[in-house]
Amino acid sequence: MFEWLSHMENTKPLALVIFFLAFVGILVYVFGGKKRSQRLESYKNIPFLEDDDASGPAAKKSDKDQDNG
Repeated sequence: MFEWLSHMENTKPLALVIFFLAFVGILVYVFGGKKRSQRLESYKNIPFLEDDDASGPAAKKSDKDQDNG
């Protein structure tokens, strides 16, 4: 077995098959399942939502900047 793998012409097709199977596995994971699909669809608008909680560290920093300016 190890002698067969030591030849480069045998390992390239084996690596191709392994990476193709990994790629197909990732595609099945990402696009399979309705729950995951619905959850990912709900995440697409996160950058456009307004911040209701202004008590985080970024809000405190911006308050200090406004006081100094």
